[in-house]
Amino acid sequence: MSAIKTRSNFDQLRSEFVEVVKTAFKKNNIELLERKSGIYIQTELDVKTPLDQAFREVLLELLHAESDVAVLKNFVQLSIDICKKNLLNSIIPVVLLGDIFDSLTLDLCEDMFSFVEDNVLIWKEELFFTGCKNHLLRLCNDLLRRLSRTTATVFCGKILLFLAKFFPFSERSGLNIVSEFNLENVTEYGTDNGDDVVAEITSGDQKHVIDFSFYCKFWQLQDFFRNPNQCYDKVQWKMFCSHSINILNTFQGIKLDYVTLTDQIANVGYFAKYLTSQKLLDLQLNDVSFRRSVLLQFLIVFQYLTSSVKFKSDSFELKTDQKEWIQNSTEKVYNLLKETPPDGENFAQIIKCILKREELWNSWKNDGCPEIKKFLPQSEPVEIPKLKKSEVLVGDLVRKANSEGKFYLGNTDLSKLWNICPNNLDVCKDRDFLPSLEDYFADAISQLESGTLVKDEENMLNDSNFGWRALRLLAKRSPYFFSINTQNHPLPKYLELMVQKLAHEKPGRIEENGQEVHNEPEMEENIITQEEQNTEDFKQSEEYQEESNPRPTPKTISEDRMEVIIEKIALDWEKLGTKLGYKADEIEWFKNEHSERLDQAKHMMKLWFQDDEDANLDNLLYILEGLEMNEAAEAVKNELNGTKDG
Repeated sequence: MSAIKTRSNFDQLRSEFVEVVKTAFKKNNIELLERKSGIYIQTELDVKTPLDQAFREVLLELLHAESDVAVLKNFVQLSIDICKKNLLNSIIPVVLLGDIFDSLTLDLCEDMFSFVEDNVLIWKEELFFTGCKNHLLRLCNDLLRRLSRTTATVFCGKILLFLAKFFPFSERSGLNIVSEFNLENVTEYGTDNGDDVVAEITSGDQKHVIDFSFYCKFWQLQDFFRNPNQCYDKVQWKMFCSHSINILNTFQGIKLDYVTLTDQIANVGYFAKYLTSQKLLDLQLNDVSFRRSVLLQFLIVFQYLTSSVKFKSDSFELKTDQKEWIQNSTEKVYNLLKETPPDGENFAQIIKCILKREELWNSWKNDGCPEIKKFLPQSEPVEIPKLKKSEVLVGDLVRKANSEGKFYLGNTDLSKLWNICPNNLDVCKDRDFLPSLEDYFADAISQLESGTLVKDEENMLNDSNFGWRALRLLAKRSPYFFSINTQNHPLPKYLELMVQKLAHEKPGRIEENGQEVHNEPEMEENIITQEEQNTEDFKQSEEYQEESNPRPTPKTISEDRMEVIIEKIALDWEKLGTKLGYKADEIEWFKNEHSERLDQAKHMMKLWFQDDEDANLDNLLYILEGLEMNEAAEAVKNELNGTKDG
């Protein structure tokens, strides 16, 4: 009966709220919803859930009635205002937007998306950001999947710019963490020379033949631009160099005429991808925009080949002669950009600044994408006090002191100390900076011999600063510093043993019976015996057992826990192995060694943890997140949290 009554209450509230939402939206009066919700809030009923459902039902009616986009924007704005009154769940405005985009055509979606862009500051507010960020990311990805990157380039760009504004810089979901290339971006061109078109371009006294061979070399370079890692192969590198030299020499030989500003504005256009017909190549070589695009591609690839990228394979390294060739080619490309009108010098300088900035972003990614913080300016300007006419200038005081053979440091006490002896070495010559063991440990011995219970925070032996100085002093002054094995002793316990020894050796020590004890040589045996007993007692203690059996570190975890992680990795272990640095023949060897994928993954991870000095769970988590192996990453994260909590 209770469940039926609850369901009945929910349906009744939803029906009532639907009518109120319609009226409030029609009259643009949110006070109606506030009054209606206030009635049920006083009865301690949950009003958010039925009100959420009411908003979605009213939206469906608006969509069914084919309402204008402006009406839909106003309705979503109403839901935002209600959320700020804490009457709706904060994710409802984005849920409504998702329903709207699923129902509209792409043309109307672009108009509706302007509402999302204009309210980016609202989505970044604390009320909405945490709950809505994943919904907004999913909404944008769904739109991108529906859009064509070639026919709807502007709309795709708007979506990507919105995500860049919405998420902080350190948000990894928007970063290409593992530095992968879009290998699906294939440039297709004609490979049949049946319709070979031979064109001649005359520049000055030189003639350049644009035949089928040159055409193939030119467009083959796009495959290297798509995947620059091919250049690390010897054969591919020779092909890349040969084609690049041919193209750059052709650009150098074909001089472009100056284009006036008026002509430039009239011919401005945007091309997501250039046409690859052989008949157009001679015209494209004389186009300013086309030439600049190709030369910029060269500079980007040259920068990648010579940059340090964290997820680059160790085998991806250029030799000295290859680096010199890239350096010379880079200078040649910049010279070609400067010679390309209009305003080539300025354009080349802008490109150089942009690529310099890319080096900073690359370093930021290599460092693990740390959070970027802004340093706010001081709220109040610092006022510089003005000197009065009656005040003496510092320069006059310095000159006066120098004339008397003294020093003026701007502070009375410092000037007094410095004038006692201006030579620092003479002051320090006869000065002993090390205190005696008795003086330094006097307070610690007093605490130990007092017999009263001392709190941990008040115990001097637990103070890390005191302990660090004590170890240095013992190493200098105590003959017994190395008599105790310090590896199995935490610092406070070790210092306690040393303080006991110093207390026994203290001259004129008074025993409990009131007699004065003088340390004699024959007592050394008893002291050592007592020390050995203390050491043996300490070894039996729980603290010693914890120190002798350290908890597993991220590199040395138990096999049972590692099994859980490997089960999540087994599905895509080859992809992970490539990022860990294993080559194709090594991955094939793992497959030949074991028939089951779980055993193959286990063998690979075991070797990685044994052989790689950087192998630990933190690095493994970073790589798994970059590869979007979310289940495996979550298992590693749980293991790390468990290790820290344990």
